[in-house]
Amino acid sequence: MTNQTNALTHSDRGMKPANRLGLDYEREAEKLGTPVCPIIDAHAHINGERAAQVYKRVCDLYGIERVYSQTQLAQADSVRAVMGDRISFVAIPEYMHEDRQWAHTEGFLENLDHWHARGARMVKFWGAPRLRDYVSTMGLAPEEIVPFDSEWKLRIAEKAESLGMMLMVHCADPDTWFQTMYTDSSVYGTKASQYESLERLLEKTGMPCMAAHMGGWPEDLGFLSGLLNRHPKLILDTSATKWMVRELSRHDSAAFAGFLDRYAGRILFGSDIVTSDDHLLATDPDNPAFGNQLASSEDEAFELYASRYWALRTMYETGYRGESNIADPDLKMVDPDRYDAMSAPQLRGHQLDASRLRSLYRDACTATLGRWYAGDDPWDG
Repeated sequence: MTNQTNALTHSDRGMKPANRLGLDYEREAEKLGTPVCPIIDAHAHINGERAAQVYKRVCDLYGIERVYSQTQLAQADSVRAVMGDRISFVAIPEYMHEDRQWAHTEGFLENLDHWHARGARMVKFWGAPRLRDYVSTMGLAPEEIVPFDSEWKLRIAEKAESLGMMLMVHCADPDTWFQTMYTDSSVYGTKASQYESLERLLEKTGMPCMAAHMGGWPEDLGFLSGLLNRHPKLILDTSATKWMVRELSRHDSAAFAGFLDRYAGRILFGSDIVTSDDHLLATDPDNPAFGNQLASSEDEAFELYASRYWALRTMYETGYRGESNIADPDLKMVDPDRYDAMSAPQLRGHQLDASRLRSLYRDACTATLGRWYAGDDPWDG
């Protein structure tokens, strides 16, 4: 696969957002071969009993041994019935609940007990800048729930700690979004300002924490180094495939490998794959359900989920040079004159060696989340 390129144009018939290159993802899994070790996905969102069955098939093909999933509480039992011991849950609010204020406050507190009973030992705090728009529908002031050290988040963190849970955070969003969606800093703040309340939360609670999506700033490894240095109980996951492919591909391979070496054991593989039974339904343009724009049949759902693991394994394991297999709308959002809806960034393979791959794919997660979920504190002493 070294130096592989493609010459597809965006007018090619049949090009799909999750498979721009027309790949046979089952055959591509065979080409990649068995990974250097079984892979643990530290960040996904597995929902839907039928969709979970499709996802499980993808896991079998791409060597995914276990997944830590932010599953909707109402679907946790049915998803567990499909995935068995291969899935561990992360506690999240009931985002779909009709009473959003309850779901993110009293309801989240109450549901921690239900999550704990299902084995969850990590609680997710979503703190993306667009949360400020979301809370406007709740009847709450942004200050009550948006900052990571807001009253409600601190109350939830206190209960989570009493239940033996650690934290997970989504802090900030891609640079491309701050160039387009979040240009009004008086409303959303700057990208750097997103981390102020996170650091206060970590200092106040002293709790272990996993920061999703490479801490929200894969564009700047130097910033992440400072964050990790200041907070020894902080770990990162590499989820959000399109974002990671776009930004991690831009880093020099030696610099990226050096970052992984410097923080070995603290950088965990993740995909951010979202599965839904809606992905298996034909799209109804008059009543689009969540996810129907991404897939509308079992075959398309398979390609959607497999596309993420193909892209990530290709970037980490191979010397591939070419366009990504996945369309990236952020390119058009930033430069609509140059890019269209099916454009994709360059995917640059870093050809990590076996030792780095083992740490990224499995060992770091086993030594952190694995031990924490088993009742052993990796950060004790």
